[in-house]
Amino acid sequence: MNLFDRISEDIKKAMLAREKVRLEALRGIKKEFLEAKTAKGANGELSDDNAMKILVKMAKQRKESARIYEENNRPELAENELAEAAVIEEYLPKQLSPEELEAELKAIIAEVGATSAKEMGKVMGVATKRLAGRAEGKAIQAKVKELLPA
Repeated sequence: MNLFDRISEDIKKAMLAREKVRLEALRGIKKEFLEAKTAKGANGELSDDNAMKILVKMAKQRKESARIYEENNRPELAENELAEAAVIEEYLPKQLSPEELEAELKAIIAEVGATSAKEMGKVMGVATKRLAGRAEGKAIQAKVKELLPA
C-alpha cells in the first residue's frame, strides 16, 4: 500500500473514531498529495519519495507556525499546530539521532573524498538526498561544517 492509499484509509479510521485533530491533519496531507498528483507534468502519479518531501515540508510548516503562535502568546493555536505536526511525523521515517547523523556524514565525507570546507557543496548534495526525511537540512549543514576543517 503506497502512502497516498494509507492516508486515505487512515482518514476513514479517524472519522469513525471521531479524532478531530488527526482528521484535519490527514485531510491536509491528502489535499497536498492531490495537488501534487494533478500538478502540471505530474502525470497523475505521486511517488513515495515525492510524498515524503511533501510530508517533511508540512511538518516543518506546522512547527514554524507553532513557534510563531507561541511568540505571540497564542498557546491554544500553537498546541493545535504541534498536534497536527505529530500526526504528520507518524508517516515520516524515524529521525536520526545526533550520533547516527554524525556517523552517516563521516561516511559520506569519506565517500566523496572531501577534505576541506571548500568541498562542502559536494557533501551536502549527497547528504541531503541520502538523509531526506531522516534529518533536517539545518542539522545536516551544521554537522558538515563541524566535521570539515576550514
